[in-house]
Amino acid sequence: MSRSTISTFKLFELFPDEPSARKYLEGRLWANGVICPECKGKDRITVRKDGYYRCNACKLDFTVRTGTIFERSHVPLHKWVYAMYLLVTARKGISSLQLGKEIGITQKSAWFVLHRLREACGTKLELLQGTVEVDETFFGGEENNRHMYDRIHKPRERSEKTIVVGMRQRGGNTVAKIVPSTGGLALRGAIHENVAPGSRILSDDYGSYIALPKEGFQHDSVKHVIGEYVRGDVHTNGIESVWAVMKRGMHGVYHHADKKHMGRYVNEFTFRLNQGNVARHTTERLDSFVDAIAGKRLTFEALTR
Repeated sequence: MSRSTISTFKLFELFPDEPSARKYLEGRLWANGVICPECKGKDRITVRKDGYYRCNACKLDFTVRTGTIFERSHVPLHKWVYAMYLLVTARKGISSLQLGKEIGITQKSAWFVLHRLREACGTKLELLQGTVEVDETFFGGEENNRHMYDRIHKPRERSEKTIVVGMRQRGGNTVAKIVPSTGGLALRGAIHENVAPGSRILSDDYGSYIALPKEGFQHDSVKHVIGEYVRGDVHTNGIESVWAVMKRGMHGVYHHADKKHMGRYVNEFTFRLNQGNVARHTTERLDSFVDAIAGKRLTFEALTR
């Protein structure tokens, strides 16, 4: 077995029950001592039983779940840790049906668990810099595959596909964002938000990228319309490989994702590319996931509204 990963058997040895998982989570989230999630104080904390603490400053009773994606969840913490393990090690993701079977909960509960985990994946990264490949893609089924009453019949009506623009720094992180259109303002706006000024942008010859040199970026492109895909070091193969993995996961594992949830699915795949790199040990990838869960509570009402 690779030295950069651990088996599920080893994971179960590390976290066999809820107390062991709770101790691990407290060590990551409260590395410098227990902190009250309400007032952020740590000087007047009283230890109670079964993982509970009381802040005598603001009179709050809390656990390590409070203020995280685990809050008000009845799923034991060691099952949450195993779900995180599966999400960071499954290259194309894991379905709610499969997760439910793996950890012994209903499919509906597993679906909610996965969306809470995806909520934690939306961590803001530092600006990309250097050489950055940029490309846009579409997610959503073909019109001919829709039910007749769901199809867009008027030719001038816009498709309901979700537009995603991706930016991949060579030798660095990947960022993908949902945008409202493929127009220049939307695509270049996403670039300005996530790429440092002066960086070199590599794209195809789509017209929305033409104005990038006037906006403080270097810009090189390949002309797909004439069959040019590589010219020296100018290509978009890196970001297109991201789309290949993401679409295999969306089509082969998740099958269908509602448009209102697509942002979380996109965050899941980019998090796995950035923090879940197989070159990093599995425990390091788990640590990165746990570090991202604080302040990311997601209620079922907010998710389904």
